[in-house]
Amino acid sequence: MSQIITLPHADRFFEIRLESIGGLGAHAAGQVLATAAVLRMGLNGAHFSSYGSEKKGSLVRSFVRLGPAERPIRNSAPVETPDAIVVFHAALLRSPATLAGLRKDGTFIYNAPPGVVPEELAALPRTARVIRVNALGIAMEEKSRPNAVLLGALSGQFPFLDTGKILEALSEEFAGKHPEAVASNERAFRRGATDFEVLEGVGHAEGDLPAARPEPAWGYETQPVGGIVPEPGNMAWNDLTASRIGLMPVLDREKCIHCGLCDLVCPDYCLSWGDGEPGGKFERELMGVDYRYCKGCLRCVESCPTGALTKETETAGLADRLRVPLFPDLIP
Repeated sequence: MSQIITLPHADRFFEIRLESIGGLGAHAAGQVLATAAVLRMGLNGAHFSSYGSEKKGSLVRSFVRLGPAERPIRNSAPVETPDAIVVFHAALLRSPATLAGLRKDGTFIYNAPPGVVPEELAALPRTARVIRVNALGIAMEEKSRPNAVLLGALSGQFPFLDTGKILEALSEEFAGKHPEAVASNERAFRRGATDFEVLEGVGHAEGDLPAARPEPAWGYETQPVGGIVPEPGNMAWNDLTASRIGLMPVLDREKCIHCGLCDLVCPDYCLSWGDGEPGGKFERELMGVDYRYCKGCLRCVESCPTGALTKETETAGLADRLRVPLFPDLIP
């Protein structure tokens, strides 16, 4: 006899929204969850993701709807009022859209190391459950990826989600092309289900959060005169900080020989140079990295002949503390 699974709400679907950037595996996590729910747990489910033409480094949202087997899912719209939100990158907390629509009894899970709670989380419902898990740190220790950790954290919060069956689906997903990753993903998944913090007294909002529905910027009465670009793009105000996946280059100026190899391979021109000391050995010297424009590709680390640039885990406030601005007159 098949097991009867009772969802938290009998009158509606259980909805999940995964907020991420391309490269952290949110799409794969949503796919694994929906596959396990439908093929192994006997639920009805739907999954799809929203992203641009190139996922890596860009905003990705993955949506999962689950319901009882006898209730068809006829809605393919994005999840606007989720029961659970999982945030794969802490930089996304700066956008109100990341938190939008969370139900007052919802669960909010975000990837961050232990430390100060971001002030943006005060906008969460007062009665919501807030969970922090160091997904990147666990993934690096287990030689896995953050999506396995966060999938474990999500599964562990809801009794109706069978962690064993979800883990089976996760292992099956990688057994064919990457069998070497199965064991490490299992360890990361299990740690995500147990190694987390429940944060108390974080949110201050009352009731459900309002959904963020996109509205047209211009209408027939408010559109500008044709041929005008009201908000032109420019490199000075670009911000790539949300593209990093938890690792960043750090410069040790004592080891640097200012050869410029890092500058040759940097795709975003984020290295800040300045004049050397008068009469010194170098006319131009590498002063540091402007992390506003660094997407964390680490090409500079790979090319550095002296080890002056190293790969470091990005902790809260580290980039702001070490940043050397390219445009000090324009950006505070």
